[in-house]
Amino acid sequence: PIYVSGLIGPGDRKSIEPMAERLAPDRYDRLHHFISDGIWDAGPLEAELAVQADRIVGASDAFLVIDDTALPKKGDHSVGVAPQYASMLGKRANCQTLVSLTLARDEVPVPVGLRLFLPDSWTSDQDRMAKAGVPEPMRISRTKPEIALDEIDRLIAAGVRFGTVLADAGYGLSAAFRQGLSARGLTWAVGIPKHQKVYPYDVALIFPVAGHGRPRKHSIPDTLSTAAETILAASTWKTLSWRRGTKGRLVARFAAVRIRIADGSPQRILDKGQQHMPGEEAWLVGEWRSNDERKYYLSNLPAQATLKQLAAAIKARWVCEQAHQQMKEELGLDHFEGRSWQGLHRHALMTMIAYAFLQHQRLYKAKREKKEQTRPA
Repeated sequence: PIYVSGLIGPGDRKSIEPMAERLAPDRYDRLHHFISDGIWDAGPLEAELAVQADRIVGASDAFLVIDDTALPKKGDHSVGVAPQYASMLGKRANCQTLVSLTLARDEVPVPVGLRLFLPDSWTSDQDRMAKAGVPEPMRISRTKPEIALDEIDRLIAAGVRFGTVLADAGYGLSAAFRQGLSARGLTWAVGIPKHQKVYPYDVALIFPVAGHGRPRKHSIPDTLSTAAETILAASTWKTLSWRRGTKGRLVARFAAVRIRIADGSPQRILDKGQQHMPGEEAWLVGEWRSNDERKYYLSNLPAQATLKQLAAAIKARWVCEQAHQQMKEELGLDHFEGRSWQGLHRHALMTMIAYAFLQHQRLYKAKREKKEQTRPA
């Protein structure tokens, strides 16, 4: 309770020493031991966080947003720290990267998972991982999408309810990630790079005749795959608004077509070299922003989904960025000064618990005020 109170309370720094000075000057050693090297299992607390997050915002129309957030660091001793791309800075930086999962509904986010990504410079050095206290099962190379899928499995097992998984192109470009979501029976909408290859939705598989009139053993598509931006270039773009911002309605132009993703098994196609065979049928969505920037997405939302439904799902991802910012600026997510795996994950867990508590309080207050306003005089 003291640690969470320290995160929620006033103060510019939310690392252990300044929190102890403000709340319990004689308990610094206890707080440090609790977070850094105390012997206790975080699993039950993580499970309870999942239950409470589901109670606050879980539902069949909730979103589960996958992203990552960077914690800038100096030096190279903190677990997982390395020069790597930091999305919040838009460039490479010396930092730790946490894969994040945020449950959200009606623009109310509740973070439910933060897991450290270990770059190759760490997974290739067993001694370094051991010194930082990385658990033995975690001393392997795992991509961010692989970490995200494992966390999704954990949340599903905990009974967390959500309707659609959202992720940016850092995850959406991974065929294994998209296929993993589909294999779990999940609905998803993810960003992709503009050069992602796709096929027309009505692509057919044929058996062309090989040399000397012999039929080929394997079928091939009757057309070649094409870059996403090329497919949408000739489409009709429609102006849509998906929500109200601080300066009015947020507006962009959107286009969408049904396609088959070129992420099936690779196969040599005539003289065109190796090509990926047609995979899952999906929506290819384009967003044309007011600054003339174009973004591209894939989604397995139903074929009858409207363009507005597609746009609303795609743009719902912004709430996780808001949550990341609030956890850093108000709750000190990036203030942890320890170097161990255990300490970092415990601090991150306490930060998520504090955030969930504040969201519960805010929603309860709003509900009470609304009830008082509608009460007859």
